[in-house]
Amino acid sequence: MFEYIPNQIWLKEYPIHYAGTDFNSRMTVIRLKNGGLMLHSPCEIDESTKAEIETLGKVKFIVAPGSYHYFYVASAQQAFPEAETFICPGIERKKPELDFDWILGDRPDTRWEGDFEQVLVRGNKYIWEVAFYHIPSKTLILVDLLENITDKTAGVDWTLKFWWKVVFHMWNHPKPAPEYQLGWKDKKAAGKSLRRILEWDFERVIIAHGDLVEENTREIVIEAWKVPLKSFEAE
Repeated sequence: MFEYIPNQIWLKEYPIHYAGTDFNSRMTVIRLKNGGLMLHSPCEIDESTKAEIETLGKVKFIVAPGSYHYFYVASAQQAFPEAETFICPGIERKKPELDFDWILGDRPDTRWEGDFEQVLVRGNKYIWEVAFYHIPSKTLILVDLLENITDKTAGVDWTLKFWWKVVFHMWNHPKPAPEYQLGWKDKKAAGKSLRRILEWDFERVIIAHGDLVEENTREIVIEAWKVPLKSFEAE
């Protein structure tokens, strides 16, 4: 785990195997203004990781922000049983055995109001996500709404490279996850949600898969989301 924004945000990359491919994912740990911690898209919490996190503060919230980012929530709950768990809408049906306290909405929860803005991105039949904007650091935090896997990205196997290069044309070309590209059902609703994100004054983007986006951020995000954005603007 490394400190990304001094005294505010820490990141931890970890390997995953999904749909026959190997690549990395990323947990984000955010210190709130009240000193508590949020685990966003948690990794498996072993004793070493738990000890690292505990040096930063007390975990108050465990957040599963997207349809496919709940795999290690139970591990985080076991490590930090006093934390409240928030999940993206739909996970309660997809994973009914998963314990949780609250379902994320389209506006910031009162527990972290002032720390974050958030938007529930609708309009896709396969995948939903709640996007977070960390106000103090001007950081947009996403999981699958943007992926940036490049020649420099570590932990990627040849199978994923084939799919990203040949099928989805995502290699060295930031785009949403394939589920998004294949599943835009209501592009106008999606575009409306994404337009709200673009109203935020973000300077960098933390993503779950691939290289962080730290330059030309707004241009990269707009290009990646151009299909639903155009549908919304044409309304």
